[in-house]
Amino acid sequence: MTHHIAIVGSGPAGYYTAEAAQKRWGDDVRVDVFDTLPVPYGLIRTGVAPDHQSIKGVSKRYETTALSENVRFVGNVTVGTDVSVAELQDFYDAIVFATGAPHDRPLGIPGEELGNVFGSAAFVGWYNGHPQFAGLAPDLSGSHAVVIGMGNVALDVARILAKTEEEFAGSDIVNHALEALRTSRLRTITILGRRGPHQIMMTPKELGELLHLSRASPRVDPNDLPDQGEDLVLEPGLRKSVSHLRSFAAIPESERADKAIEIDFDMYASPMRLLGEGKVAAIEVERTVIEAGRAVGTGQTYTLPADLVISCIGYRSSPIPGVPFDERAGRFANDEGRILPGIYTVGWARRGPSGTIGTNRPDGFGVVDRIDEDLSSGAIPAKSREGRAGFDRLAAKRGLDIVTFRDWKRIEEAEAEAAREGAPREKFVDIESMIRARG
Repeated sequence: MTHHIAIVGSGPAGYYTAEAAQKRWGDDVRVDVFDTLPVPYGLIRTGVAPDHQSIKGVSKRYETTALSENVRFVGNVTVGTDVSVAELQDFYDAIVFATGAPHDRPLGIPGEELGNVFGSAAFVGWYNGHPQFAGLAPDLSGSHAVVIGMGNVALDVARILAKTEEEFAGSDIVNHALEALRTSRLRTITILGRRGPHQIMMTPKELGELLHLSRASPRVDPNDLPDQGEDLVLEPGLRKSVSHLRSFAAIPESERADKAIEIDFDMYASPMRLLGEGKVAAIEVERTVIEAGRAVGTGQTYTLPADLVISCIGYRSSPIPGVPFDERAGRFANDEGRILPGIYTVGWARRGPSGTIGTNRPDGFGVVDRIDEDLSSGAIPAKSREGRAGFDRLAAKRGLDIVTFRDWKRIEEAEAEAAREGAPREKFVDIESMIRARG
């Protein structure tokens, strides 16, 4: 008996789940991978930093799965709008939500509605060419940027803001962002974090990249660093990250003199409010101390200039009508990936924005285990379902313009042909252009 699986989301979690379904059921499974965009790969395309091309190379693994006869990409279709979850349940034995966490967690402080204040999902989407954020147009004419957060996304944003045009050689940063960065007048990029060096979520490789920027120098206040002996209790990766912070603090002022931009780590600092008239001009910050691993305000406040603010404090998934959602956690309500028998979730949509790209592989295989258990136990009622044939009939009736993986390959080819010299591609930043390039 053929099993029909619908996966909603074509990023790493989605394609690892498709791969797991193939390994479990072989030729006895048909998988349709849905995506709102006409292009696949989710955050591999629009979230991974454009100067980290080696990470994007993992998409070749997903391509092997996507080109299989029993796996189909169904792009340009929004589940919950173009087709309901209930309708998909009629056609497929199981639906797996691999939609990621595409929305910024709000700062929740006064002034975040001011101009030139962005969440990282929007800002990263802007320089990566996501159609939803291509028109963002951040103003980079001021001197001071503040990046709120102590994870790798904050590092990515700071690094992108600090790089010269020449340092983007070989990247796939989109032209509108490259042009804006070319004329940037930023001189200080402050990375603001509520806690201290031992609580950062930054990895050694990404921190180490700051030492190789041609016009920027990282700075850490030596007074923010714990006694070096305290580093011994840290796990090795974090210990190495903290050693980078120590090296930043030790950079002689003479070496900073020829650097036009300073990347300043301001730790033990909690944002309280954004200040400005219509557009952000400053940020009020409260000094913190660490008590039982938590950042606690001291009541001591100060103000930093801020012509641009980017918040990198986490993400939330999108609720979908008919699917139980945990509003507080910002993800689908689930038990080890099972939302209900027949409805499942993987990746960030399951666990929140944590882990690496590779973390999604065991997630995908685990949820296929859940599906197999529910099929075997009868929790998913046994009946003959039409799968993609039923969906295609509905799509034709509604006039949905489905983009297939082979269509995507033509879009990809057009992007490669349009690339500036040395770049792997110039992404289309609007859906209409993607559809036209399909031919």
